[in-house]
Amino acid sequence: MRVQNGRLVALVAAVAVAAIAGGGALAYRQGPQTAEAEAAPLSTSPSPVTSKPVTSKPTPSTSSTPSSTPSSTGPLKTKIVLNKLPIGRAPQIAYLTGRTIRGGAGGDIKVPGTAEIQEVARLGSSGLAVVTKGYGTEMLTIDTDGKVIARTPDITQIVTTDDGNGAAYVGSRLKDTGEETGVTTFYAEQAQGQTEVQKVTMPNIWNAALLGYLNGKVYFDASKTQDGTSTLYEWTPAQSKVITIDSVPSAMAVSSVGTAGSLTTLADQNSCSSLLTVPAGKRLWRTCDYQIVGFTPDGATAIAGPIYQDGYGNGIAAVLDAKKGTLLHEWSGVFRQWVPEDDQHLLLLADTGQETAASIIRCTVSTGACELATPLAKGALLIGD
Repeated sequence: MRVQNGRLVALVAAVAVAAIAGGGALAYRQGPQTAEAEAAPLSTSPSPVTSKPVTSKPTPSTSSTPSSTPSSTGPLKTKIVLNKLPIGRAPQIAYLTGRTIRGGAGGDIKVPGTAEIQEVARLGSSGLAVVTKGYGTEMLTIDTDGKVIARTPDITQIVTTDDGNGAAYVGSRLKDTGEETGVTTFYAEQAQGQTEVQKVTMPNIWNAALLGYLNGKVYFDASKTQDGTSTLYEWTPAQSKVITIDSVPSAMAVSSVGTAGSLTTLADQNSCSSLLTVPAGKRLWRTCDYQIVGFTPDGATAIAGPIYQDGYGNGIAAVLDAKKGTLLHEWSGVFRQWVPEDDQHLLLLADTGQETAASIIRCTVSTGACELATPLAKGALLIGD
Protein backbone atom coordinates (compact mmCIF):
# COMPACT_ATOMS: atom_id res chain seq x y z
CA MET A 1 0.00 0.00 0.00
CA ARG A 2 1.29 3.41 -0.92
CA VAL A 3 0.32 6.81 0.22
CA GLN A 4 -2.15 8.62 -2.00
CA ASN A 5 -2.41 12.41 -1.91
CA GLY A 6 -5.58 12.87 -3.99
CA ARG A 7 -7.98 12.31 -1.08
CA LEU A 8 -6.31 15.10 0.92
CA VAL A 9 -6.67 17.52 -2.00
CA ALA A 10 -10.38 16.78 -2.41
CA LEU A 11 -11.25 17.03 1.28
CA VAL A 12 -9.37 20.21 2.06
CA ALA A 13 -10.66 22.00 -1.05
CA ALA A 14 -14.08 22.50 0.53
CA VAL A 15 -12.50 23.93 3.66
CA ALA A 16 -10.31 26.28 1.64
CA VAL A 17 -13.30 27.69 -0.25
CA ALA A 18 -15.25 28.20 2.97
CA ALA A 19 -12.34 29.92 4.66
CA ILE A 20 -11.76 32.34 1.79
CA ALA A 21 -15.45 33.20 1.64
CA GLY A 22 -15.44 33.95 5.36
CA GLY A 23 -12.25 35.98 5.20
CA GLY A 24 -10.28 33.38 7.14
CA ALA A 25 -6.62 32.70 6.48
CA LEU A 26 -5.57 29.08 6.00
CA ALA A 27 -2.44 27.93 7.72
CA TYR A 28 -1.42 24.54 9.03
CA ARG A 29 -0.69 24.13 12.71
CA GLN A 30 2.73 23.12 13.89
CA GLY A 31 3.69 21.08 16.91
CA PRO A 32 6.10 22.27 19.61
CA GLN A 33 9.26 23.75 18.11
CA THR A 34 11.95 21.61 19.69
CA ALA A 35 14.77 21.70 17.18
CA GLU A 36 15.40 22.48 13.53
CA ALA A 37 18.32 21.72 11.21
CA GLU A 38 19.19 21.24 7.56
CA ALA A 39 18.94 17.66 6.34
CA ALA A 40 22.01 15.58 7.14
CA PRO A 41 23.22 12.67 4.98
CA LEU A 42 22.16 9.16 5.85
CA SER A 43 24.66 7.50 8.14
CA THR A 44 24.24 4.12 6.46
CA SER A 45 22.75 2.82 3.24
CA PRO A 46 19.05 1.97 3.52
CA SER A 47 18.12 -1.66 3.87
CA PRO A 48 16.47 -3.29 0.84
CA VAL A 49 12.75 -3.94 0.88
CA THR A 50 11.93 -7.44 2.08
CA SER A 51 9.03 -9.07 0.28
CA LYS A 52 6.35 -10.48 2.55
CA PRO A 53 3.68 -12.98 1.51
CA VAL A 54 0.14 -11.65 1.74
CA THR A 55 -2.31 -13.91 3.52
CA SER A 56 -6.00 -13.39 4.09
CA LYS A 57 -7.11 -13.06 7.68
CA PRO A 58 -10.09 -11.57 9.48
CA THR A 59 -10.01 -7.82 9.88
CA PRO A 60 -9.10 -7.08 13.50
CA SER A 61 -11.49 -5.06 15.62
CA THR A 62 -8.66 -3.47 17.60
CA SER A 63 -5.21 -2.37 16.56
CA SER A 64 -2.21 -4.61 16.91
CA THR A 65 0.63 -3.28 19.02
CA PRO A 66 3.92 -3.02 17.08
CA SER A 67 6.71 -5.12 18.57
CA SER A 68 8.85 -2.02 18.93
CA THR A 69 8.07 1.66 19.19
CA PRO A 70 9.84 3.93 16.67
CA SER A 71 12.17 6.50 18.18
CA SER A 72 13.93 9.59 16.87
CA THR A 73 17.63 10.22 17.50
CA GLY A 74 18.14 13.47 15.58
CA PRO A 75 16.59 16.96 15.50
CA LEU A 76 12.80 16.73 15.33
CA LYS A 77 12.48 19.20 12.47
CA THR A 78 14.59 19.43 9.33
CA LYS A 79 14.60 21.89 6.44
CA ILE A 80 15.33 20.16 3.12
CA VAL A 81 17.95 21.86 0.92
CA LEU A 82 18.04 19.68 -2.18
CA ASN A 83 21.36 20.81 -3.64
CA LYS A 84 23.14 20.00 -0.37
CA LEU A 85 21.96 16.39 -0.07
CA PRO A 86 24.36 13.52 -0.84
CA ILE A 87 23.52 11.00 -3.56
CA GLY A 88 22.27 7.60 -2.35
CA ARG A 89 21.01 4.49 -4.09
CA ALA A 90 17.98 4.44 -6.40
CA PRO A 91 14.46 3.86 -5.01
CA GLN A 92 13.71 0.21 -4.26
CA ILE A 93 10.04 0.50 -5.25
CA ALA A 94 8.57 1.41 -8.63
CA TYR A 95 9.16 4.95 -9.89
CA LEU A 96 8.98 6.79 -13.20
CA THR A 97 11.64 8.90 -14.89
CA GLY A 98 10.70 10.29 -18.29
CA ARG A 99 8.61 7.44 -19.75
CA THR A 100 10.51 4.59 -18.09
CA ILE A 101 9.28 2.59 -15.08
CA ARG A 102 12.24 1.65 -12.90
CA GLY A 103 12.74 0.08 -9.48
CA GLY A 104 10.99 -2.85 -7.86
CA ALA A 105 11.08 -6.34 -9.34
CA GLY A 106 12.15 -6.79 -12.96
CA GLY A 107 13.97 -4.58 -15.41
CA ASP A 108 13.20 -1.14 -16.79
CA ILE A 109 9.95 -0.86 -18.78
CA LYS A 110 9.23 1.98 -21.20
CA VAL A 111 5.65 3.23 -21.38
CA PRO A 112 4.79 3.50 -25.10
CA GLY A 113 3.08 6.46 -26.75
CA THR A 114 3.00 10.14 -25.88
CA ALA A 115 -0.02 10.35 -23.55
CA GLU A 116 0.56 11.92 -20.15
CA ILE A 117 1.43 9.36 -17.47
CA GLN A 118 -0.46 9.89 -14.22
CA GLU A 119 0.44 6.82 -12.13
CA VAL A 120 2.72 3.80 -12.36
CA ALA A 121 3.08 0.54 -10.44
CA ARG A 122 4.65 -2.91 -10.61
CA LEU A 123 2.66 -6.13 -10.67
CA GLY A 124 5.31 -8.81 -10.37
CA SER A 125 7.79 -7.97 -13.12
CA SER A 126 5.18 -6.28 -15.33
CA GLY A 127 4.43 -2.57 -15.40
CA LEU A 128 1.12 -0.77 -14.91
CA ALA A 129 0.62 2.80 -16.10
CA VAL A 130 -2.41 5.11 -15.93
CA VAL A 131 -2.36 7.44 -18.95
CA THR A 132 -4.71 10.09 -20.28
CA LYS A 133 -7.12 9.15 -23.07
CA GLY A 134 -9.52 11.77 -24.42
CA TYR A 135 -11.50 13.22 -21.53
CA GLY A 136 -10.57 10.29 -19.31
CA THR A 137 -7.87 7.73 -18.63
CA GLU A 138 -6.92 4.12 -19.21
CA MET A 139 -4.50 1.69 -17.60
CA LEU A 140 -1.85 -0.04 -19.68
CA THR A 141 -0.48 -3.42 -18.60
CA ILE A 142 3.02 -3.74 -20.07
CA ASP A 143 5.09 -6.93 -20.15
CA THR A 144 8.83 -7.18 -19.62
CA ASP A 145 9.45 -6.72 -23.36
CA GLY A 146 7.62 -3.39 -23.36
CA LYS A 147 4.52 -4.76 -25.12
CA VAL A 148 1.07 -3.56 -24.05
CA ILE A 149 -0.85 -6.74 -23.23
CA ALA A 150 -4.01 -5.16 -21.78
CA ARG A 151 -5.87 -1.84 -21.75
CA THR A 152 -8.42 -1.16 -19.01
CA PRO A 153 -10.58 1.94 -19.56
CA ASP A 154 -11.35 4.69 -17.03
CA ILE A 155 -8.78 3.59 -14.42
CA THR A 156 -7.64 6.47 -12.22
CA GLN A 157 -5.69 4.86 -9.38
CA ILE A 158 -3.63 1.76 -8.52
CA VAL A 159 -2.50 0.23 -5.22
CA THR A 160 -0.41 -2.90 -4.77
CA THR A 161 0.27 -5.42 -2.03
CA ASP A 162 3.46 -5.06 -0.02
CA ASP A 163 5.08 -8.00 -1.85
CA GLY A 164 4.17 -6.57 -5.27
CA ASN A 165 2.30 -9.71 -6.35
CA GLY A 166 -1.19 -8.23 -6.14
CA ALA A 167 -2.74 -5.04 -7.50
CA ALA A 168 -6.08 -3.31 -7.10
CA TYR A 169 -7.32 -0.48 -9.28
CA VAL A 170 -10.46 1.61 -9.66
CA GLY A 171 -12.32 3.18 -12.57
CA SER A 172 -15.41 5.38 -12.78
CA ARG A 173 -17.58 5.24 -15.88
CA LEU A 174 -17.68 8.60 -17.63
CA LYS A 175 -20.12 10.40 -19.88
CA ASP A 176 -18.99 11.58 -23.32
CA THR A 177 -18.36 14.97 -21.73
CA GLY A 178 -15.93 13.48 -19.22
CA GLU A 179 -18.34 13.79 -16.27
CA GLU A 180 -18.66 10.92 -13.79
CA THR A 181 -21.81 8.80 -13.80
CA GLY A 182 -21.50 7.41 -10.26
CA VAL A 183 -20.91 3.88 -11.59
CA THR A 184 -17.57 2.69 -10.20
CA THR A 185 -15.72 -0.60 -10.76
CA PHE A 186 -13.02 -2.03 -8.51
CA TYR A 187 -10.55 -4.62 -9.82
CA ALA A 188 -8.01 -6.96 -8.21
CA GLU A 189 -5.49 -9.27 -9.84
CA GLN A 190 -2.41 -11.31 -9.04
CA ALA A 191 0.95 -11.41 -10.82
CA GLN A 192 1.67 -13.93 -13.58
CA GLY A 193 -2.03 -14.61 -14.07
CA GLN A 194 -2.28 -16.67 -10.87
CA THR A 195 -6.03 -15.99 -10.84
CA GLU A 196 -8.52 -14.26 -13.09
CA VAL A 197 -9.03 -10.54 -12.68
CA GLN A 198 -11.70 -10.07 -10.03
CA LYS A 199 -14.03 -7.09 -10.17
CA VAL A 200 -17.11 -5.60 -8.57
CA THR A 201 -19.22 -2.76 -10.01
CA MET A 202 -21.14 -0.45 -7.69
CA PRO A 203 -23.75 2.18 -8.65
CA ASN A 204 -24.00 5.49 -6.82
CA ILE A 205 -20.40 5.49 -5.63
CA TRP A 206 -18.65 8.84 -5.95
CA ASN A 207 -15.14 10.18 -5.34
CA ALA A 208 -13.69 6.71 -4.71
CA ALA A 209 -10.09 6.63 -3.47
CA LEU A 210 -8.18 3.38 -2.98
CA LEU A 211 -6.40 3.25 0.38
CA GLY A 212 -4.72 -0.14 0.35
CA TYR A 213 -4.64 -3.82 -0.60
CA LEU A 214 -3.88 -5.36 2.79
CA ASN A 215 -4.23 -8.85 4.24
CA GLY A 216 -6.20 -10.00 1.21
CA LYS A 217 -8.69 -7.12 1.37
CA VAL A 218 -9.09 -3.95 -0.70
CA TYR A 219 -9.93 -0.78 1.22
CA PHE A 220 -11.34 2.39 -0.30
CA ASP A 221 -13.06 5.58 0.78
CA ALA A 222 -16.11 6.85 -1.15
CA SER A 223 -19.39 8.71 -0.80
CA LYS A 224 -22.90 7.62 -1.83
CA THR A 225 -23.75 11.02 -3.32
CA GLN A 226 -21.63 13.36 -5.39
CA ASP A 227 -21.27 15.90 -2.58
CA GLY A 228 -21.87 13.62 0.39
CA THR A 229 -19.68 12.64 3.32
CA SER A 230 -17.40 9.71 2.56
CA THR A 231 -16.81 6.54 4.55
CA LEU A 232 -14.55 3.48 4.50
CA TYR A 233 -15.38 0.34 2.48
CA GLU A 234 -13.84 -3.15 2.54
CA TRP A 235 -13.90 -5.62 -0.36
CA THR A 236 -12.54 -9.15 -0.44
CA PRO A 237 -11.76 -10.02 -4.10
CA ALA A 238 -13.76 -12.97 -5.50
CA GLN A 239 -16.70 -11.94 -3.32
CA SER A 240 -19.42 -9.71 -4.71
CA LYS A 241 -20.33 -8.19 -1.35
CA VAL A 242 -18.66 -4.95 -0.30
CA ILE A 243 -18.77 -4.05 3.40
CA THR A 244 -19.46 -0.47 4.47
CA ILE A 245 -17.58 0.60 7.62
CA ASP A 246 -19.57 3.65 8.74
CA SER A 247 -17.57 3.91 11.97
CA VAL A 248 -14.58 5.20 9.96
CA PRO A 249 -15.69 8.39 8.14
CA SER A 250 -13.52 10.34 5.69
CA ALA A 251 -10.76 7.73 5.73
CA MET A 252 -7.36 8.91 4.52
CA ALA A 253 -5.25 5.77 5.02
CA VAL A 254 -5.48 2.20 6.33
CA SER A 255 -2.68 0.25 8.01
CA SER A 256 -1.77 -3.44 7.96
CA VAL A 257 -2.56 -3.74 11.69
CA GLY A 258 -6.24 -2.77 11.64
CA THR A 259 -6.12 1.00 12.08
CA ALA A 260 -7.09 3.92 9.86
CA GLY A 261 -6.38 7.63 9.66
CA SER A 262 -9.68 9.52 9.58
CA LEU A 263 -10.48 13.18 9.05
CA THR A 264 -12.85 13.34 12.01
CA THR A 265 -13.12 17.14 12.12
CA LEU A 266 -13.19 19.26 8.96
CA ALA A 267 -13.89 22.93 9.55
CA ASP A 268 -12.35 26.34 8.99
CA GLN A 269 -9.27 26.65 11.24
CA ASN A 270 -10.27 23.57 13.25
CA SER A 271 -9.48 20.40 11.28
CA CYS A 272 -8.29 17.31 13.15
CA SER A 273 -7.24 13.79 12.23
CA SER A 274 -7.76 10.65 14.34
CA LEU A 275 -6.34 7.15 14.43
CA LEU A 276 -9.31 4.75 14.58
CA THR A 277 -9.54 0.98 14.88
CA VAL A 278 -11.04 -0.97 11.96
CA PRO A 279 -13.89 -1.90 11.94
CA ALA A 280 -14.95 -0.73 15.43
CA GLY A 281 -13.97 2.91 14.92
CA LYS A 282 -12.51 3.29 18.43
CA ARG A 283 -10.34 6.41 18.61
CA LEU A 284 -6.80 5.67 19.81
CA TRP A 285 -5.48 9.21 19.52
CA ARG A 286 -6.14 12.51 17.79
CA THR A 287 -3.98 15.24 16.26
CA CYS A 288 -4.97 18.73 15.15
CA ASP A 289 -1.40 19.49 14.05
CA TYR A 290 -1.14 16.99 11.17
CA GLN A 291 -3.20 14.98 8.71
CA ILE A 292 -2.65 11.19 8.76
CA VAL A 293 -2.10 10.19 5.12
CA GLY A 294 -0.38 6.80 5.27
CA PHE A 295 1.53 4.17 7.22
CA THR A 296 4.75 2.22 6.95
CA PRO A 297 4.21 -1.46 5.97
CA ASP A 298 4.47 -2.64 9.59
CA GLY A 299 1.89 -0.08 10.76
CA ALA A 300 4.23 1.24 13.47
CA THR A 301 4.70 4.67 11.90
CA ALA A 302 2.01 7.02 10.61
CA ILE A 303 2.91 9.29 7.71
CA ALA A 304 1.45 12.77 8.01
CA GLY A 305 1.05 15.97 6.07
CA PRO A 306 -0.25 19.45 6.84
CA ILE A 307 -3.85 19.96 7.89
CA TYR A 308 -4.28 22.29 4.92
CA GLN A 309 -2.71 21.87 1.49
CA ASP A 310 -1.33 24.96 -0.19
CA GLY A 311 -1.75 24.62 -3.95
CA TYR A 312 1.15 23.10 -5.88
CA GLY A 313 2.82 21.08 -3.13
CA ASN A 314 2.82 20.52 0.60
CA GLY A 315 5.16 22.50 2.83
CA ILE A 316 5.78 19.71 5.32
CA ALA A 317 5.93 15.92 5.61
CA ALA A 318 6.09 14.18 8.97
CA VAL A 319 6.17 10.78 10.65
CA LEU A 320 4.35 10.02 13.91
CA ASP A 321 4.54 7.15 16.38
CA ALA A 322 1.39 5.21 15.45
CA LYS A 323 1.05 3.89 19.00
CA LYS A 324 1.03 7.28 20.76
CA GLY A 325 0.66 9.91 18.04
CA THR A 326 3.86 11.69 19.06
CA LEU A 327 6.03 13.42 16.47
CA LEU A 328 9.10 11.46 15.34
CA HIS A 329 10.28 13.85 12.63
CA GLU A 330 9.10 16.67 10.40
CA TRP A 331 10.67 17.81 7.12
CA SER A 332 9.93 21.16 5.49
CA GLY A 333 10.24 21.90 1.78
CA VAL A 334 8.00 21.42 -1.26
CA PHE A 335 6.67 17.85 -1.49
CA ARG A 336 4.35 16.46 -4.17
CA GLN A 337 4.34 12.79 -3.06
CA TRP A 338 5.20 10.85 0.09
CA VAL A 339 5.53 7.06 -0.04
CA PRO A 340 7.06 4.56 2.44
CA GLU A 341 9.93 2.61 0.90
CA ASP A 342 10.04 0.22 3.87
CA ASP A 343 9.48 0.35 7.63
CA GLN A 344 12.40 2.74 8.22
CA HIS A 345 12.51 5.00 5.15
CA LEU A 346 10.21 7.52 3.49
CA LEU A 347 10.48 8.58 -0.15
CA LEU A 348 9.50 12.18 -0.93
CA LEU A 349 9.09 13.72 -4.40
CA ALA A 350 10.60 17.13 -3.75
CA ASP A 351 11.38 20.30 -5.69
CA THR A 352 11.41 24.04 -5.01
CA GLY A 353 8.35 25.02 -7.05
CA GLN A 354 6.75 24.62 -10.45
CA GLU A 355 9.11 24.10 -13.40
CA THR A 356 12.10 23.55 -11.09
CA ALA A 357 14.43 20.55 -10.89
CA ALA A 358 13.01 17.70 -8.80
CA SER A 359 14.30 14.62 -7.03
CA ILE A 360 12.97 11.63 -5.16
CA ILE A 361 14.69 11.84 -1.78
CA ARG A 362 15.01 9.14 0.88
CA CYS A 363 14.65 10.12 4.54
CA THR A 364 15.22 7.91 7.58
CA VAL A 365 12.43 7.79 10.16
CA SER A 366 14.69 7.41 13.21
CA THR A 367 17.26 10.13 12.43
CA GLY A 368 15.60 12.44 9.91
CA ALA A 369 18.68 12.21 7.67
CA CYS A 370 17.99 12.44 3.92
CA GLU A 371 19.73 11.73 0.61
CA LEU A 372 18.95 11.98 -3.11
CA ALA A 373 17.54 8.72 -4.46
CA THR A 374 17.36 10.17 -7.99
CA PRO A 375 19.49 12.96 -9.49
CA LEU A 376 18.13 16.49 -9.17
CA ALA A 377 16.78 17.19 -12.68
CA LYS A 378 13.84 18.50 -14.69
CA GLY A 379 11.43 16.18 -16.50
CA ALA A 380 8.70 13.68 -15.65
CA LEU A 381 9.23 12.08 -12.24
CA LEU A 382 6.79 10.04 -10.13
CA ILE A 383 6.93 7.65 -7.19
CA GLY A 384 4.93 4.54 -8.06
CA ASP A 385 3.47 1.61 -6.18
